[in-house]
Amino acid sequence: MTRGRPYNRPIATVQKLATKLHSSIFRATDGKIGGTLAGGPVLLLVTTGRKTGQRRTTPLLYLMDGDRYVIVASNGGAPKDPVWWLNLKANPEATVEVGDRTLRVRAEAASPEEKARLWPGLVKMYGGYEGYQRKTDRTIPVVILHPMGT
Repeated sequence: MTRGRPYNRPIATVQKLATKLHSSIFRATDGKIGGTLAGGPVLLLVTTGRKTGQRRTTPLLYLMDGDRYVIVASNGGAPKDPVWWLNLKANPEATVEVGDRTLRVRAEAASPEEKARLWPGLVKMYGGYEGYQRKTDRTIPVVILHPMGT
């Protein structure tokens, strides 16, 4: 049995509106407002919808690992992967907006060894990730975004 909250349409609607507002403010201020959350840095991940082909923007906490951006597909501990991760699995090329910079990236899931190395730093940045993993039966993916040439 999968743990986690059942889908709730009003909550999902509020989350979508909050995401759009966060992204708009982030872009309008070059990340000066909305560039941090819960003590960690925030990037805007822009993926291509696997079903619609439309561009989708998601604000996410990230950790730097050299020149790579590391993000967590936690979906708040929900039983299913977040849509942005499903989109990246279908098309791993995306863009990230960090402050006033926009970079092309290629996404891949961290190997088990990489995840074991990165997880403590991610949890130190945002302790909620541990609680999210306890809430769900799925293994929460750690995703590495590799910058691509311009």
